[in-house]
Amino acid sequence: MSASLNYKSFSKEQQTMDNLEKQLICPICLEMFTKPVVILPCQHNLCRKCASDIFQASNPYLPTRGGTTVASGGRFRCPSCRHEVVLDRHGVYGLQRNLLVENIIDIYKQESTRPEKKSDQPMCEEHEEERINIYCLNCEVPTCSLCKVFGAHKDCQVAPLTHVFQRQKSELSDGIAVLVGSNDRVQGVISQLEDTCKTIEIGFEASPLQGQAAASGSGSGADSEPARHVFSFSWLNSLNE
Repeated sequence: MSASLNYKSFSKEQQTMDNLEKQLICPICLEMFTKPVVILPCQHNLCRKCASDIFQASNPYLPTRGGTTVASGGRFRCPSCRHEVVLDRHGVYGLQRNLLVENIIDIYKQESTRPEKKSDQPMCEEHEEERINIYCLNCEVPTCSLCKVFGAHKDCQVAPLTHVFQRQKSELSDGIAVLVGSNDRVQGVISQLEDTCKTIEIGFEASPLQGQAAASGSGSGADSEPARHVFSFSWLNSLNE
């Protein structure tokens, strides 16, 4: 079960990293942003080199030196939203650098190159280099193969950890289904009892005995009470029949 949870955690982290990488892709070179990264007035980001290439392509008649436009001013459109970007005399070098994105890129690269942690896989406490891959049926604990051969569980019966996990998972699911079914039956019995009580109340209110006792008014409260009990028992007997 621990291995399954660790695998799900690793898959979730990998998915998060993949989604983050998509946000760090330059729309021009289709690669991860290359520093320095510039932010446009529309809040979209570009590699400065890609921004310079767009600017030169949008202003082909401006003089260049070493592949860089040397004339002041100019304009181009953002490749993401087509917003017109107006440059001052500094050209693309006048655009503000997005230091936040650059820092995120550095962190992403560090996380991507970091080796997989041992904690992602359950390891045996007695044998640190051995993965926990079997389950001791006698002690009811997960363990490793070396513990079975040489360690504390050498005289115990074991089974593959994945098989035990699937079996216990099935048993748990069956137990939950039984509890749900029992709850439904209990709720059904409660509903039947409530309906029976309502039926008794309605029958008692509409009984001829009660009407006669109320009309005559001759009997005392003590005399009318037995009649009420007699009717109640007769009504319950009719329900049972």
